[in-house]
Amino acid sequence: MKGAIAAGHPLTAEAGAQVLAEGGNAVDACLAAAFVSWVAESPLTGPASGGFLLVHRRRKSQSRLLDFFVVLPGAGLRREPQTEMEAVDVDFDGSSRQVFRVGAASVAVPGAVAGFEAAHRAYGSVAWPRLVEPAIRHAREGVELTRQQAYLHAILDILLRRAPEGQAIYGPHGSRLVAGDRLVMTDLARTLEEIAEAGAAAVHAGPLGKAIVDEIREHGGSLTHEDLKRYRVIWRQPVEAPFAGHRFLSNPPPSSGGVLLAYGLRILDRAGLGGGAGSAGAIGRLVEVMREQTLARGSGFGRDLFRGGLDRKLSTDARIEAAVARLEDELARAVREPREPARTTHISVVDGDGNAASMTASTGSGSGVVVPGTGIHLNNMLGEYDLNPAGRRRTPGSRLTSMMSPSLVLLDDRPRLVVGSAGSVRLRGAILQIVVNVLGHGIPVEEAIGRSRVHLDDGHVHCEGGFDPAELDELESRGYDVVRWRRRNLFFGGAAAVEVLPDGMLAAAGDPRRGGHGIVVGE
Repeated sequence: MKGAIAAGHPLTAEAGAQVLAEGGNAVDACLAAAFVSWVAESPLTGPASGGFLLVHRRRKSQSRLLDFFVVLPGAGLRREPQTEMEAVDVDFDGSSRQVFRVGAASVAVPGAVAGFEAAHRAYGSVAWPRLVEPAIRHAREGVELTRQQAYLHAILDILLRRAPEGQAIYGPHGSRLVAGDRLVMTDLARTLEEIAEAGAAAVHAGPLGKAIVDEIREHGGSLTHEDLKRYRVIWRQPVEAPFAGHRFLSNPPPSSGGVLLAYGLRILDRAGLGGGAGSAGAIGRLVEVMREQTLARGSGFGRDLFRGGLDRKLSTDARIEAAVARLEDELARAVREPREPARTTHISVVDGDGNAASMTASTGSGSGVVVPGTGIHLNNMLGEYDLNPAGRRRTPGSRLTSMMSPSLVLLDDRPRLVVGSAGSVRLRGAILQIVVNVLGHGIPVEEAIGRSRVHLDDGHVHCEGGFDPAELDELESRGYDVVRWRRRNLFFGGAAAVEVLPDGMLAAAGDPRRGGHGIVVGE
């Protein structure tokens, strides 16, 4: 086999699969797919996004995390602009509402193009322009909206068509696009051509960067040319934890998702799974681990993310044993995390040589600012309450934290599972449950991704449709406040994963909750 890829859209996965078929490696395939995601999954990602890429090189038995997340703007400004972010109320199918902070003041310094270029320089074997070609073609010819993508367009319509430039892309005939309509992004095609020719310099030192800064400064934002010029990607050592005889690797601090996943898996590895997959005991065990993860985010957590030593603090025997002891107390204590939609995309790849790439990227909900003539929808990361809480002041160039958790699991230094997810705070729950399903319960990756999930929120145990009602009855009898969902829902995350089977064969799956797709590339 030449490899396998899983992603959030069929066209995204197909672009990577074609590169694998032509002899490209895991990182080549991941980058080609990521460029196409800017078109096929444009409400979630794009040239103004930030993210993370976890790479494993089998021959060197080496794993490294490339951090190309967004940073705080304002370099070179004598005075911080006084423009306030705009609060926009978004309705999610009438079931819940959320306020987003958007506008020019919400835009952080993007890192995606710089990150892609750094990854290509370190690992790429296919020419850079070739990796951008499929995205240029799709942007110019257009992409037919799937039902799942149309849903995202619907709930984010107030942001996608907030500006005239967005209206021209996402509502050229006066109303939003629906399933079956064709999304054509001619300006973005030209932007991609500039990136194909000049690389990251087009954004960080060229005409695209000038257009971005001019638009932001005109509307009172703080992004400057100096911000783009100073931006640097960072190489990091992944956080690691044992689970079921394997090594789990993920995104380290100052991001929060990976370290909390590692903490949860350490607890499960010590305490056991609590029963068979889908049983009340297994569900309860997952809920209690989620509670421990949330409790770990208490006082001092944010400070420790940036100060260092957080993973060591959460991995001591005393800390794990205390958490295991608390699992016996199953009376739900109210702990709350923000309830946000999935506004992220993920790509997982394994190539024929056993190299792996796991990439997660996002523009947040998007700022509603589309740079004229470029098709670039800017991020709103400064408006994300969890990433940049009100009152937190840091210097320009400071990294924001993130919940994104591109992950992989190794067995004897060989990839066993490559996985990641969208879903805000629920993405780590999705990843946790997929890892447990595949490695703990021996469930094939496609079934593991499709299985019903749980999420703990404010003491309520949300159980996705598909669980055995008798097991949920038993869960309620144990004192849990169970919220029963009728069917699968994007609320529970949107994952993509590749599994390497014990015989060396590959399997890949995208999440049906968001129209994801997996492809295995044969010889």
